[in-house]
Amino acid sequence: MGSDHFMAPSARLPDHILPEEPRAADDEDARHAGRMGGPAKKLPFPRGATSKAIYRGENDPPGARMELIQGVQVRPLRQIHDERGYLMEMLRSDWPEFERFGQGYMTIAYPGIVKGWHYHKKQTDHFVVVHGTAKVVCYDGRDDSPTRGRVNEFFPGEKNPMLIKIPPLVLHGFKCVGHEPVYVMNFPTELYDYKAPDEFRVPHDSKDVPYDWDVQMM
Repeated sequence: MGSDHFMAPSARLPDHILPEEPRAADDEDARHAGRMGGPAKKLPFPRGATSKAIYRGENDPPGARMELIQGVQVRPLRQIHDERGYLMEMLRSDWPEFERFGQGYMTIAYPGIVKGWHYHKKQTDHFVVVHGTAKVVCYDGRDDSPTRGRVNEFFPGEKNPMLIKIPPLVLHGFKCVGHEPVYVMNFPTELYDYKAPDEFRVPHDSKDVPYDWDVQMM
């Protein structure tokens, strides 16, 4: 997606990753073409990286604020209520989280379903949950990142509205938690490229990612 010059300054693809995998789209490819891309042939982090994982609260005192992965940003969103309902801004061009607008789309997951893992080489995502509740998880496997090995876990939803910004090469996914479908809006910085999708998958249960979607970390 997008031009080759657009890449987060801190994001460097590890040397052992294949330079081009044009059909390695994640399950979001199905929303456009009605087909499933193949999995990424290699992971965006070296094997053995799991030993350096830092989970939320594992090495921090009780009540300590979670250290965010480098480049990941979170903004609480404000719901403006009156007797008619409410209004909520999701992303503005004058917010520091905004870089550029590529497109907007909505993805839906049914209760218990995991959509992940996947990552992008150029694209930055901006997630907002507008219905239900999601567990959004990010994992930093970038070789040159000061937060390499860190896991972030968030629970955005109607009662906890937030904007989550996820930079290139940070592995991420979400799970629908609760008893109703979750509706997730995304405002990526790049247009979807049907011929060469910037979408790369890693199995949700990969042993190379130090996270179990069925385990509650909090």
